[in-house]
Amino acid sequence: MSGAGPERGRVGDVGERPVGIDELLERVRAGYGRVEPKEAYEAALAGEALLVDIRYAALRERDGLIPGALVVERNELEWRLDPRGSHRAAEATSHDLRIVVICNEGYASSLAAASLHQLGLHRATDLVGGFQAWKAAGLPLLLEAPAQ
Repeated sequence: MSGAGPERGRVGDVGERPVGIDELLERVRAGYGRVEPKEAYEAALAGEALLVDIRYAALRERDGLIPGALVVERNELEWRLDPRGSHRAAEATSHDLRIVVICNEGYASSLAAASLHQLGLHRATDLVGGFQAWKAAGLPLLLEAPAQ
């Protein structure tokens, strides 16, 4: 067999052999520069980055929210941030948008940022240490959900 069978070329295929999650994280993170909490905060304040919180509801309720962050459940992320998508968020204006994905501790957000790169969102990145690092840095939090 030539190795060009139906298993090759799938989305997410990272090589000839299976890899563990630690190696996969290392590979996807090598494809972009991650940001530290203070840098993300300053970029958002300056209007240079969209913070996107992908934590699930129980974590947001337990720990609070980042003011100004767009909350998008992980399973909706690509549909909400694709600038060409029919289900896109109003904030998803361009493939040049700088997006900082935030999960709880900075692992799932790395995989999410890599997925956004596959959609052409080449400036997508994630927050080193996730929400917990943001909180530990003493950056602003909303401990109660904003009124709707």
